[in-house]
Amino acid sequence: MSQIRIAGVKRNTKYSPNHIGNDGMIFSMTAEYLRNMGYDVSEYTESEFVLSQEKEMYIFNMAREKTTLKRLKECEKDGAIIINPASGIENCTREQMTRLLLDNGVPHPKSIIAEVTDDPTDALTSMSTNAFWVKRGDSHTIHREDVTYARNIPEAKSILQEFAFRDIPNAVINEHLVGDLVKFYGVAGTEFFYWFYPYDLSLTKFGLEAINGEAKEFSFDINALKEACNKAGDILDVDIYGGDCIIAADGSFKIIDFNDWPSFAPCREQAIPYIAQRISQKISESSPSAIAH
Repeated sequence: MSQIRIAGVKRNTKYSPNHIGNDGMIFSMTAEYLRNMGYDVSEYTESEFVLSQEKEMYIFNMAREKTTLKRLKECEKDGAIIINPASGIENCTREQMTRLLLDNGVPHPKSIIAEVTDDPTDALTSMSTNAFWVKRGDSHTIHREDVTYARNIPEAKSILQEFAFRDIPNAVINEHLVGDLVKFYGVAGTEFFYWFYPYDLSLTKFGLEAINGEAKEFSFDINALKEACNKAGDILDVDIYGGDCIIAADGSFKIIDFNDWPSFAPCREQAIPYIAQRISQKISESSPSAIAH
C-alpha cells in the first residue's frame, strides 16, 4: 500500500525574529519524525507551497504569509486536513486573539484595541494601571518594536504615533501585570504541557522578560493553567501552541500572549512525539483507514 502523503509548510523567516534556527529545527524534526512513522512528507517554503500544483490532503504548517493562508483555506475547502488551520493562525494575530480570549472568559489582561490615530487617554485612564504594553494589532510580531513597554499614558500615545509612521493600522494595549512571567507550550489532544520561567533560562526574543524580572516562583495550579491554555487553543482553533502568562502573588494567572506553533526551543525533544501524534490523530480522525504504513 502506498504511503500517505503529507505536505509540510515552513515559516517565512521574517516571522521568526531571533528564532530562525529554532523554528526551522522544530519543523525539520517534526517532518523527520512523521517519516519515521511511515508518512511520505514533502517540505515546502511558503512561496513554494503557494505556487505548487500538488494536492496533498494532509498538511502541517508554520505559515504566516497572507498568500499562504489564502492557499491553505482553498485546500481546506477542497477537503484537506490542516494543522494548524489558517483560521487558527489568523486568530493568533493580536486584535483577533484579544477579542476572542476576552469574549470567551479566558483569563487575560485588561485591554483596549485602538486605531493608531485614536486618542486612547480616556480608555487607558479607566484601566487604573500605571504601565502598559502596546502591541501591533494587525499581525504577528515581526520586529522588536511591535511589542513595546510604556511606563505611562504619554509613552503609550507616542508608541501609537510610531506605529502610524510604520503604516501599522491598529494596536492592542494591555495593562502591565506584576508577577512571575511564565512561558508555556502545549499540544491539544495529548498530555503534553510544558512551562518554565524564561528569565531564569535567559531564553528570550527581545529581552522584554527583564521588565518583570527574576521570578519569585509564586505557587499556582498547573492543571488550571493547562486547562485554560487548552481552552484558549480550542477557542482560537490552534492545536499546537505556546504563549506567556503572568502569575500573580495570590496564584491567579492571566494569559498575555498565545502563539500558533512556536519553536518549543527548551523542550523540542519532549514535544516532537506529541506534535507528530496530534498530526497523526487528525489524519486518522478524518479517515480511519488513513494510517501510516
